[in-house]
Amino acid sequence: MKNLNLIFRILLLLTFLIHLSCQNPEPRRPINKQKKFFLKESAKRNKNIIAIEQSLFQQAINQEKKLSFKNSPLGFWYAYKKNIDSDESYPQKGDLVSFKYRIEDLNGNLLYNEKNLGNVSFFVDQEDLIPALREGVKYLRPKEIGVFLFPSYLCFGYQGDGEKIGINQPLRFTIELLKLKKKLKTKK
Repeated sequence: MKNLNLIFRILLLLTFLIHLSCQNPEPRRPINKQKKFFLKESAKRNKNIIAIEQSLFQQAINQEKKLSFKNSPLGFWYAYKKNIDSDESYPQKGDLVSFKYRIEDLNGNLLYNEKNLGNVSFFVDQEDLIPALREGVKYLRPKEIGVFLFPSYLCFGYQGDGEKIGINQPLRFTIELLKLKKKLKTKK
């Protein structure tokens, strides 16, 4: 009877073990607290940079008496130094634009002039150019001159340019749109 009871317990234990071994193992998810911490801190740091830059923009706008700045949906400020009353439309995707520009810091100190940078021609939203220039030309018609206060994330960001433009430096661009050649419409 003891042997039978022992055999029964062994069979019950084997049955239980077999049942457990048939289940699929549940994979363990990695716990990466460092990544979550890094992302939260990075977001906090970027929000602080944007707040500081917006404060610097307000200071620059308050010092500028001749221009009337407007805020864009992308977070930069712009004003017209030379505004043309014209029926001509603004640049759209695929249009060929030619322009010249200069770059200054927010205090008005010249970093790069038009001669250093030369005239630029590009197809709107179809070529690689820093976001500040890609967006800025869309606010100008031919022969207009605009002054733009761009946050660092639209300019040279956390790298700067390695020469005159520092890390996370907001900039003042003066852009003159020289030519606008509208994209040819194709018939379908």
